Amino acid sequence: MAAIALASALCASAACGGDDTVEGPPPPAPATVTVRSAAFADGGSIPARFTCSGGDVSPPLEWRGGPARTRGWALLLEDPDAPSGTFVHWTLYDIPPATSGLRIGAIPPGAREGENSFGDRGYGGPCPPAGDAPHRYVFLVYALRSPLGLDAGAAADDVRAAIDEHAIARGRLVGRFGR
Repeated sequence: MAAIALASALCASAACGGDDTVEGPPPPAPATVTVRSAAFADGGSIPARFTCSGGDVSPPLEWRGGPARTRGWALLLEDPDAPSGTFVHWTLYDIPPATSGLRIGAIPPGAREGENSFGDRGYGGPCPPAGDAPHRYVFLVYALRSPLGLDAGAAADDVRAAIDEHAIARGRLVGRFGR
């Protein structure tokens, strides 16, 4: 219970969209990848287990439809409804090309996680300010022409810029969560 209160206080103090937000829309690419989760439907509610109100573990994801020339994958999880701009909850990159999904709370061997807007490396679950209308959480999966080659812990802006240079296709899944 104390951990949830601390996470809520940190989120409120950062306004879940403070100084570490990113500018502009996510990197563009043809929308030919299909992304889904066994935990929630597109546009549906994200279960608390995957948020700051629960276990704060990443949900299961599956994707298909990457071009034959895909040499790696990257994932962004962003909250475009945060009060001060787009809040990045997760960047995962250099995902091996044969990967077609993620298990709950797991990342594939060889993949790297960047820094999120909480200032941590890895997944930081949905955590909108208490009392806000539910926010949209956008999971973007990118097929890449080559691995990004960024060091683990790269800043979200750097990950987005590298994806912009290497993306050949993308897909998205939107979940909602409010507290």
